Amino acid sequence: QEAVEESGGGSVQAGGSLRLSCATSEFMYSNNCMAWFRQATGKEREGVARIYTGTGETLYAESVSGRFTISKDNTKNTLYLQMDSLKPEDTAMYYCAADSWYGGAWCPLVTNEYNSWGRGTQVTVSS
Repeated sequence: QEAVEESGGGSVQAGGSLRLSCATSEFMYSNNCMAWFRQATGKEREGVARIYTGTGETLYAESVSGRFTISKDNTKNTLYLQMDSLKPEDTAMYYCAADSWYGGAWCPLVTNEYNSWGRGTQVTVSS
């Protein structure tokens, strides 16, 4: 069983919404960072949003700020990414990532800081 496992991708028209879920039993509590990344065809993987589990502090990429919301539900051991006002340029494979973090509320949104990755879920936004 994967340490983190995504679900909820799909196809939607521009302006629509999707909610991604990431199930995990290991990273929901203090001293962990959990994040969403995405990778479009032919492009490098990029950070979308992250949450520090100790305080719930969040950070977003500029491209999604104001449209996407990262959150977690400890009772369900699940991380979410609510995506609203979707654009065609949001089309990508979306990955959940997590790792322990003891550096305080500022945890990074870069791929090499995370060691647990899901297999990804595809999001396609049509114009």
